[in-house]
Amino acid sequence: MKCTYYGHACFALEMGGTTLLFDPFLSPNPLAKAINADAIPADLILVSHGHADHLADAVAIAHRTKAPIIAPYEVAEWLAAQGVASVQHVNPGGSKLLPCGTVKVVAAVHSSTLPDGTPGGVPVGFVVRGAEGSFYYSGDTALTQDMKLIAEDGEVGVAILPIGDTFTMGAKDAARAAQWVGARRVVGVHYDTFPPITIDRAAARSAFESVGVELLLPAIGETITL
Repeated sequence: MKCTYYGHACFALEMGGTTLLFDPFLSPNPLAKAINADAIPADLILVSHGHADHLADAVAIAHRTKAPIIAPYEVAEWLAAQGVASVQHVNPGGSKLLPCGTVKVVAAVHSSTLPDGTPGGVPVGFVVRGAEGSFYYSGDTALTQDMKLIAEDGEVGVAILPIGDTFTMGAKDAARAAQWVGARRVVGVHYDTFPPITIDRAAARSAFESVGVELLLPAIGETITL
């Protein structure tokens, strides 16, 4: 699997010949000025919740690439109303077949309001499993005991977790989450974009090292192999 980090909580996973794009927030992100949202590939777009910093570019990318969007029910309805031709409605507990494997929708503890102020339903995370491996993207969330259920279906090789604190888990809780789902490598997201989520990188790495988990902090635009 290859992961390309696009800043904030936006990233793409190349898995089994399929590019999965998560939570596209690029053009409004001042830290991602070097990224051209009009050139990003996507075969499938997954949106974890309705906040603008997770779907600002979703409609434009879906129109350009013709990629379907998987999103929680209310978010999917809103995206369809914006003219997205192919949306797949999900909620926690549901699963979908993907060209590269399966995705299961899991619970997240956060809020969800769409850019026009309408309620966005429940936020979610995603567990993707395929021949090349498995990963868990928690979306924006607090640490929750529900994460332990993920490992009961089989530990995940990699977790992609928010570490910015204030609005989500900080590094210490994210390290515990990694332990609970069985991940030994974590890609940190949702940090440094805005002042309230600026992190001390050395302290964040130390929090993960203390529990035997590797924290990866790729540069914006960097592609790493997981």
